Amino acid sequence: MYSEEISRSNPSCFLFIIDQSGSMSDPFGAGTKAGSVSDAINRLLQNLIIKCAKSEGIRDYYHVGVIGYGASVGPAFGGVLAGKELVPISEIADNPTRMETRLKKVPDGAGGLVEQIVKFPVWFDPISHGGTPMCQAMNTAHTILSQWISEYTHCFPPVVIHITDGESTDGDPTSAMEQLRELATDDGNVLLFNLHISSNPNAVSLSFPETADGLPDQYSKMLYEGSSNLTPFMMWVASQEHEMNLSDGARGFVLNADLTLVVQALDIGTRPANLR
Repeated sequence: MYSEEISRSNPSCFLFIIDQSGSMSDPFGAGTKAGSVSDAINRLLQNLIIKCAKSEGIRDYYHVGVIGYGASVGPAFGGVLAGKELVPISEIADNPTRMETRLKKVPDGAGGLVEQIVKFPVWFDPISHGGTPMCQAMNTAHTILSQWISEYTHCFPPVVIHITDGESTDGDPTSAMEQLRELATDDGNVLLFNLHISSNPNAVSLSFPETADGLPDQYSKMLYEGSSNLTPFMMWVASQEHEMNLSDGARGFVLNADLTLVVQALDIGTRPANLR
């Protein structure tokens, strides 16, 4: 299980489900929750493109989608890709909404850092408006991935990464998450990660626990229970590259994450083995 090679003829899939409710405008890091999350997603898309770049061009190892949920629920890419649910990575590479100019700190060769101007492609903009219709978002993801899996039945299973800061406003999403995780290819079930972010500086953060013991409330337990176990390769990435000491049974769940933890979780969650 979770060992299928990823190739152009047998791609895999990433689907991001992003909370765009009003509270995502709260301060977070140097900006807002919505802004920080959109930056992280855009940077991840750029890294995926680089990972798929070969001498002849971008190989379509992945199809990628972003679902936003707040005042409405639906595809959240901008520009030419607006309204598209899942898009081959080469199409994403060719169609950023715009290029922004950013300052980036880079090593100066003498042990210090200097600011350098870089181009930053944007596909997904920050939005924060409305409630938190989590059930509807999970059901939308289920519909999209059911269709995709029917076309790619042998592939490494889709990975779903859900980022939220609040409780669902349209009911308990437990069964919707369960139905999403029950979708499967020949290589295994869909993998669902739940990343909870908080702007409370005193909130205790927790990453990839193997038990719900110690979680502060029913809401965090619900997100934990809704999360998939990390695959062996993801466990390896967590220990070798992020120096995390995880136990067997660790789940793809992060509570009260700061931006560093969000980025680490995104990296671990988007590392299926065996690109070919």
